[in-house]
Amino acid sequence: MIHDSVDNAKQGSSCPSQAGQQDMAAKQKQEDATIKASLAKIKHKIFVLSGKGGVGKSSVSANLAAKLSKKGYKTGLMDVDVHGPSIAQMLGLTELLEISKNQLLIPKQVNGNLKVVSVQALMQDKDQAIIWRGPAKTGMIKQFISSVDWGELDFLIIDAPPGTGDEPLTVVQAIPEALGVIVTTPQEVALADIRKSISFCKTVHLKTLGIVENMAGFKCPHCNEPIDLFSSGGGVKTAKSSGLEFLGSLPFDTQVVASGDSGVPMMFQDKETEFTKAFDTIVENILKQL
Repeated sequence: MIHDSVDNAKQGSSCPSQAGQQDMAAKQKQEDATIKASLAKIKHKIFVLSGKGGVGKSSVSANLAAKLSKKGYKTGLMDVDVHGPSIAQMLGLTELLEISKNQLLIPKQVNGNLKVVSVQALMQDKDQAIIWRGPAKTGMIKQFISSVDWGELDFLIIDAPPGTGDEPLTVVQAIPEALGVIVTTPQEVALADIRKSISFCKTVHLKTLGIVENMAGFKCPHCNEPIDLFSSGGGVKTAKSSGLEFLGSLPFDTQVVASGDSGVPMMFQDKETEFTKAFDTIVENILKQL
């Protein structure tokens, strides 16, 4: 055995643990190169985030992608919310994703300009819970980003889980040139969480395009008077105090709820409502900065 050790030393071999680390490093390097090559074909990457759930982040992501595609931009929408994916349902996607000859995931084509990929489109059982710890989620998101055949895009909209944990951090690290759009509702509980998101963006050096205030008001169908369901003005105040751009306010509209359930986002429908007019303003404010 001594002779074997000497021979191995002469041949430059290492212990199994070192070999394993080298293999992992090589695999990581290859994955990073694949991600970089894929993202190089995409002009703008917009990361839609929120401090807490329930503020309409996915609805904003879906409608933003829909509007950009209607304006003629080649757009991709990627849902990496591991535990609560909803983009597939909002866009009426029910089939599983297919795999190309190059072993890459093929996005679902919604219209001539919009492609969509969702974690939900990888699961046979749509109601199955994904019960993973941080490292597993991080690995899956990175592989998800590196294994999609997007082709050339003008925009890639990324819908990630709320908060400032593993998933948003993984997206920022994998796509360092991404630009953030923060979604909030006007009440103080949501604004307290959104201030944490702003702090997160500053800490990880994520350039932020601005803040969208969702569910800012509701017009009574009987008296036509506005009702502040979740207070009002909080998004504007937070943007000013943080030195961020205020992109606009979106009113609460029951048609938005119905459109999400039906799989046809409001911005795909030929309706002029308070919501669609407000959303047009938000999109124009984003495009001005780009």
